[in-house]
Amino acid sequence: MSIRHSLLALLEDQPRYGYQLRVEFENRTGATWPLNIGQVYTTLDRLERDALVARDGDDGNGHVVYSITAAGRTEIRNWFAAPVGRNNPPRNELAIKLALAVTLPGVDVKAVIQSQRVSSMKSLQDYSKARRDMALNQRAGDTASLLVLDSLIFQAEAEVRWLDLCEARMIQQGQGK
Repeated sequence: MSIRHSLLALLEDQPRYGYQLRVEFENRTGATWPLNIGQVYTTLDRLERDALVARDGDDGNGHVVYSITAAGRTEIRNWFAAPVGRNNPPRNELAIKLALAVTLPGVDVKAVIQSQRVSSMKSLQDYSKARRDMALNQRAGDTASLLVLDSLIFQAEAEVRWLDLCEARMIQQGQGK
C-alpha cells in the first residue's frame, strides 16, 4: 500500500495537516488500514524532502499545513495512470504458513487449513454484512468504502477457494482425509 501516494492524492484535494490526512485516509478507505500518525508525519517529511509537498504555514492552532507541489501533482497523476504491479507480490503469511506446514513433520496440515477456513469464512460473513448494511443506508460519500469492502469480500472468497484447493491437494497426495 502506498501511503506516499495516498497522502499526495488527499493533498491534491486540499491542503491539510497530518492528523487531518490520517482521518481522511481512514474515512475514505472505511478504516480498513489504520494509519499510525507517526507514519503520516514521516511520510510527509519525505514528501517535503522530495519536493512533492510544501509547508503552507499553520492552521492557527500550531498544526503545520501541507500542500501539494507541481511535482507532486505530476507524481500523483502518474500513480493513478499506472497499473499496480504484481511482479513483487506482498508476503502472504497464510501461503508461507501452509508451505512450511506441508514440509515439516508433525504438523496437522488439515487442521491448519480448517482453522483458517473458519476464520476466512467469518471474515467473509463480516465483510458481506458490513457491505449490505452500508448499501442499505448508502450516502454519497460511501462509494470508496464500498469499493474497499468489495475488494475484501473478493479476497476472502478467493482465500476460501484456495484453501479448498489446498485441502484437495492434501487428499490427492494421501496427506489428509
